[in-house]
Amino acid sequence: MATNRQATTSYSRWRALILFAVLAILFVLEGTVRNAMFSGSWNTSLAILNMGLLSAITALGVNMQWGYAGLFNVGVVGFLAMGALAPVLVSLPPVEGAWSAGGTRLMLALLMGLGTLALAKLAWSRSRSGIVTAIVLIAGFVAYRWLFDPAVTAIEANNPARHGNIGGLGLPVLLSWVVGGVFAAIAAWGIGKVALGLRSDYLAIATLGIGEIIVAVLKNEDWLARGVKNITSIPRPVAAEIDLQNNPDFVSFAAGWGFDAAEASGIWVKLSYMSLFLVVLLVLILLAELALNSPWGRMMRAIRDNETAAEAMGKDVTRRHLQVFILGSAVIGIAGAMMVTLDGLLAPTSYNPLRYTFLIWVMVIVGGSGNNWGAVLGAVTIWFLWIKAEVWGPALIALLTGPMAAGPVKAHLLDSAPHMRFIAMGLVLLLVLRFAPRGLLPEK
Repeated sequence: MATNRQATTSYSRWRALILFAVLAILFVLEGTVRNAMFSGSWNTSLAILNMGLLSAITALGVNMQWGYAGLFNVGVVGFLAMGALAPVLVSLPPVEGAWSAGGTRLMLALLMGLGTLALAKLAWSRSRSGIVTAIVLIAGFVAYRWLFDPAVTAIEANNPARHGNIGGLGLPVLLSWVVGGVFAAIAAWGIGKVALGLRSDYLAIATLGIGEIIVAVLKNEDWLARGVKNITSIPRPVAAEIDLQNNPDFVSFAAGWGFDAAEASGIWVKLSYMSLFLVVLLVLILLAELALNSPWGRMMRAIRDNETAAEAMGKDVTRRHLQVFILGSAVIGIAGAMMVTLDGLLAPTSYNPLRYTFLIWVMVIVGGSGNNWGAVLGAVTIWFLWIKAEVWGPALIALLTGPMAAGPVKAHLLDSAPHMRFIAMGLVLLLVLRFAPRGLLPEK
């Protein structure tokens, strides 16, 4: 029995190394080979890898919730958006005139809102009267809007062509990554306190609704992050390409490697981002592995496998679910802040559930839920295929329809070529569920 277990562990270890090696080869081919399959550009290869690493951090957060505890979070996009707000509020400088126009009143309104919720909870705990609690909530809401609406109007009227928002604190951008996790954790706490004590499908409904609400708020509250007008020029933790290109030492360094300054600056910046992302990812994996192999992790898996038995053993299932839900959402929020830092742009209209919820779930399922390294493998692999399917799909359709005579069928197939990436993702998911239902790297 022990021999079989050792053989299984050895096989799993070699399987992981082989799969990661194959993935590395694909990125090398993308950077060095130029043909119909690969771009032959290191800039493209590193760009795909960086977004793959950010997707891996997001998938790691979802894996904590689903793989550790069986919590079905279908509002991943909302927690990413909460994290994305952090670089705007933390790293951008304050908008001149915004605070004098309505900043103080805005802070008073937010404090009024929090005070109203606290007072309503106190009224309910003391009186158990729905009428008293309702009166407190209604009075607090009226006072909140009395303070909030004029403040928002004044802030949005402050230089709306360039700003129209409150701005940030001007702090280091790396700090915003941590704050993004805190924002997402706070949202997760609010959702979890309401939904985690109910059936699992209520959590799915709650996270789906809250995720869309968060994105809708970002789109419509201009005072917060300019809404659909977007926020640009978000500070970055690495050097700018233009600064590198104007540096004579860097230009000569690039020439020594056979690159022109423009190409080399893009590669250098992407390598700098890759280094930061790898550090964060490895630290999170280390912490996640330590937690998973601790008594707490074994308890979470016991709750996941049989809630009734765990509760009978004296475990507070709802409290533990809340813990892991907050932790997973915080990791997702960190990834959301890092994505905005990579792009230097916050565009609320880009947060759609297909990309930031469905695709993340595909990554976790394909990689192997419950296995942190599986989530990373699935995330980078699926992201690579997602990007390349946009190129490979039309090329495949063009190859297949080449011998066909011109007509409506051929025209329809050619027009449908851009949708091949969705078909490819569905096909990959079906193949994995059929031949490796526990994922490429299953949980031990």
